[in-house]
Amino acid sequence: MRIGVRLALTAFVVISIVVTAVIVHALWWRTAQDNSRQLASTINAQIVSAVEGEIQQIATQARSAYWAIRTLFQNAVLETRQADKREFVFLSQLQAQPSVSWIALGWPDGDFFAAHKLGDEKLEMMEIDIVEDERTRRVDRYQVYPNDIEFRERTFEPSAFLSTGQPWFDTTIGREGPHWVDVVEHPTGPRPSLVFAGPVVVYGKNEAVLAIMIEHDRLSRFLSGLQVGRSGAAFILEPTGRPIAVPDPEADELMGTRFDIRPAMLAVAQHAIHEAMAPMPREATRMKDAKEMRVPGADGEIYGVTLTPLAYAGWTLATVIPESEFLGEINRTTQRLAIGILALVLAAAVLSAWLGRRLLAKPLDTVAGELDNIERFELDAVKYHPSRLTELDELSGTIARMASGLVAFRKYLPADLVRILVSEGIEARPGGTQRELTVLFADVAGFTGMSERLGEQVVPILGAYLDIVSNTVQRERGTVDKFIGDAVMAFWGAPNDNPDHAAAACRAALKAVRAVQAAGLTDDRRVPLHVRIGINSGSVLVGNIGSDARLNYTVIGDAVNVASRLESANKRYGSSIIIGEHTRQMAGDAIVVRKLDTVAVYGRMGGTAIYELIGMDGEPAPAWIEAYEEGLARYTRGEFASAITFFEEADSARPGGDAPSRMLIDRCREFVREPPPAEWDGTTALLSK
Repeated sequence: MRIGVRLALTAFVVISIVVTAVIVHALWWRTAQDNSRQLASTINAQIVSAVEGEIQQIATQARSAYWAIRTLFQNAVLETRQADKREFVFLSQLQAQPSVSWIALGWPDGDFFAAHKLGDEKLEMMEIDIVEDERTRRVDRYQVYPNDIEFRERTFEPSAFLSTGQPWFDTTIGREGPHWVDVVEHPTGPRPSLVFAGPVVVYGKNEAVLAIMIEHDRLSRFLSGLQVGRSGAAFILEPTGRPIAVPDPEADELMGTRFDIRPAMLAVAQHAIHEAMAPMPREATRMKDAKEMRVPGADGEIYGVTLTPLAYAGWTLATVIPESEFLGEINRTTQRLAIGILALVLAAAVLSAWLGRRLLAKPLDTVAGELDNIERFELDAVKYHPSRLTELDELSGTIARMASGLVAFRKYLPADLVRILVSEGIEARPGGTQRELTVLFADVAGFTGMSERLGEQVVPILGAYLDIVSNTVQRERGTVDKFIGDAVMAFWGAPNDNPDHAAAACRAALKAVRAVQAAGLTDDRRVPLHVRIGINSGSVLVGNIGSDARLNYTVIGDAVNVASRLESANKRYGSSIIIGEHTRQMAGDAIVVRKLDTVAVYGRMGGTAIYELIGMDGEPAPAWIEAYEEGLARYTRGEFASAITFFEEADSARPGGDAPSRMLIDRCREFVREPPPAEWDGTTALLSK
């Protein structure tokens, strides 16, 4: 059974829209959720990294302070009972370590001394010992200024606080080294803290305990500075759910921590950790792996919670972010998308039936007729039929261009050039225009002898070389004109316009020489292939040169002949790439060159400067160029003896020597023995092609 285009198009469009919409919606929804979770995971990873980094930094500061003070005691630089120096050392360490809240010292007789930070603007020095048969606490309070402190007041009051009754002292006095302890009680009252405590050993005896304390309030202040999404928060909890730190920007040793901040999110975090710990054995004291959860809050919001175990004391970092931050817009977009799809399906069913006839059925019949003409090879009958549909318009245009290309292919060689000419719309008939272009000739030194020795075995070497050169030319927007044995002729600026044709040709030449070297191509004697290139710019005739039966899109003119002569001149100078004076002027600062000589090429009157191409802009100019060009200037003025000195300097400075310098040294010596005629102007005639 056959059906019409309109019905097929209508069914196809409707089914395609429905199927595509379902697939796209499902993929979009899945992707959106994955991206949201990935974003939340990324945020959590950043928060975890920041918190772990802060804890590590706090631990580092505590250890640094402990070892610095302990070293002073152990080496008898400072005595534990030497009050004035002890206060100075404790105070300096307290100010040097921003996260440290207390630096304390306890003795076996219960005496206690500490420097205590009170927020960022105050601190106190505290000593508890026996005064007139009564244990007394002396407190000196200071105001902190940038790079200075100011004494404010001193108070005395009775105190029952004994260092020997504190966990940080009891668990440490008999140890050999420091350790971490959780502490709640202080002389000023309960305040949960991390303590790095260790014995003070003097002459082999544990004389006291040194404790570096960090109150949890410092962690709360740090958490307040973390950006957890737009409205999320981070909490540090114990396995029981008790908060260690909450995001309180005002938390410090003086103000403490307000645990009523973000109560809804804190409750969500506590609920999450209870659920995470519930399946674990009762003796478990911490989570082992990070866990992601969805937890409903008391406010009706769904929260994404990530629980990550921290390295210290079984603590867990809980990041809480409302899911609406990530999925709210996705849900709203889904509803709008469903309504839009339904309307689109209905409209598409009506529109596709009308479009099937007007825009598809009739144009397809026309295109089918043109394909029949091509099948019969009636190429002149093929015509372009414009269409409002891009695809059909392009198809018709492609068919017309294909027919034209088949006609042109009988006249244009090589095929890649045919494609360019057809795409540019250049008709296959004799004719040309005068344009300024850059022409390149390249060949392989010693190829004739190598081909005679190798015979047909030279073909792979020649093919590899031609591939490298032609591919390099095409990558630099050049046109390969022809291959003549090992010679390659190419030009820039036609058929495609290229205002930078001189620099492009120079760039292609350098890349071709370097690519042949990098490819490791060698002749039958294992000698690396040496490529010689000549480049010249000028006004030439470019176009279809030939007869009605056979055409060659090429360039002819004096500039072409000069380029060929410059390629041959490399033999005389021992160089690789020689460019003409006009190419040098057009390329300008885009290339690095040295003036090689002033020559009169074979078949032309008058001298012209020639240059050796060294590199492109950005590549350093070798230092020996300056010496060579100074020698050339003296040579041109007839100062042959002094010119020899500079040529010898260039020859010595260039790694491997400089063949042009050696050639001009010989020439100068000849002129010293037999001076040139009076009308000599420094021009050298090239007597061979």
